[in-house]
Amino acid sequence: MEEIEILKKEKTPQNVIDHSIAVCEKAQRIALNFPKADKELIRKGALLHDIGRSRTHGIRHAVVGCKIAREYGYSKDVLNIIERHIGAGITKEESSALGLFEKSYVPQSLEEKIVAHADNLISGTNEVDVDFVINKWESRMENPEDNIKRLIELDEELIQAFKDD
Repeated sequence: MEEIEILKKEKTPQNVIDHSIAVCEKAQRIALNFPKADKELIRKGALLHDIGRSRTHGIRHAVVGCKIAREYGYSKDVLNIIERHIGAGITKEESSALGLFEKSYVPQSLEEKIVAHADNLISGTNEVDVDFVINKWESRMENPEDNIKRLIELDEELIQAFKDD
């Protein structure tokens, strides 16, 4: 598998590779709800979403990862997944406060949303629920309300809409 070889070549830690595989599996399960979703794009984006963690584990890992993947010739669609996967997205206003280039990092396409949310729902290699994520964000973020609102909206769009009552 090409993406795994790239992660290894970039010296991505094994726990990050294992996490990326788990995110890929979760993203593929979410994508089953969407027949028109590009499953191959989701696979590539999910496997590479944390490639920037080969250089940094900070918030900038998405931007760094996008740069690394660009050097390997990945399409803009894959680059967007990598760049926009953090949490439920980072708004233009939030980006400058976090020390990122000022622009929106909120997932736009269906495939971007699926990978970002799959990443939210995998902690390490374990599947977690939205309540787990909310509790984690509340303990780690100042004023997480807007992020939590976006998280819940993603969950409603991608998962809850397909659950049987």
